[in-house]
Amino acid sequence: MDRAQEELQFLGITGIFKESLNIILRCREIFSRVALAFVFPITLIHLAHLHITQLLSFNILRNEFNLYDISNDSPSYAKLSNLISSEWTMFWLFKAAYFTFLLFLSLFSTSAVVYTVASIYTGKEFAFRKVLSVVPTVWKRLLVTFLWNYAILFTYNLIALVILILQLLFFGLGPIGILLLVSSLILYTSALAYISIVWSLACVVSILEDSKGIKAMVRGKNLLRGNIKVSAASFFILTASSVAIGTLYDNVVVFFVDNLWIRIVVGIACFQLLFMVILVGLVVQTVVYFVCKSHHHEFVDKPLLADHLDTYNGDYVPLQTQDVQLERFSV
Repeated sequence: MDRAQEELQFLGITGIFKESLNIILRCREIFSRVALAFVFPITLIHLAHLHITQLLSFNILRNEFNLYDISNDSPSYAKLSNLISSEWTMFWLFKAAYFTFLLFLSLFSTSAVVYTVASIYTGKEFAFRKVLSVVPTVWKRLLVTFLWNYAILFTYNLIALVILILQLLFFGLGPIGILLLVSSLILYTSALAYISIVWSLACVVSILEDSKGIKAMVRGKNLLRGNIKVSAASFFILTASSVAIGTLYDNVVVFFVDNLWIRIVVGIACFQLLFMVILVGLVVQTVVYFVCKSHHHEFVDKPLLADHLDTYNGDYVPLQTQDVQLERFSV
């Protein structure tokens, strides 16, 4: 980053994306290697997941529809019923395998990109093999933060489910009930997005500061204070882009279009677009962290941050957060 630290706090959503793209283009050699090693597999697995999920779902729905036309006492009914049970088992096993692979690949890619951007920020020289060497250490810290985020989401969704059941029991689906359901859905979605944004910042905190787990989540929440609009806008743009690409892939490549060449061209285009969205999103995640720190007037001591990053090449030696990068500058 070429900007002075004091100037980062004034970056809007356009400035954040522009800064992120400048970082990628300026260091395209290292980012091309990082992207091929970590982002490429995520993109491939995600699109394959969309394709296979839709095909499995279509087969299950088709067989369940055919089951209604068969007598319960017929041997064909038992055979088709067993087939549907096997397909559901395959469906959930595939989902479990997908989310497991996605989790670890996401932790690896986040570790690699955050470390790369922070190294560029400090001006220290490093090579791709150094990035590879730190990932085995860094991703474990991210895993602790992820588990806390998962626990928070589980508790949050459990509370939301209880509230939903109580609303249905007391108000039903009448006018007041529908109004409460819509209001609750808006609040639920907003809070879920907020937790996701905090988790995004907590990932960077887990790597660049001496905090992980719940402490990193609290630190991310504090950094977000006063800068929620820009962070939320970047989250919305990246999420909406991913959803739009997935929808286009489903509608053209998986269903509805018979022309093979159109499906191939659109499939390649969706892969390239999703590849760029994931890479840019990971860089934006780190840039937003530095923007939030600048907003709170927290000075980043680049030599000390570089030393902190160097500890990942050997056994991790915790550094005190205030010693690493939390001195404040005057404005």
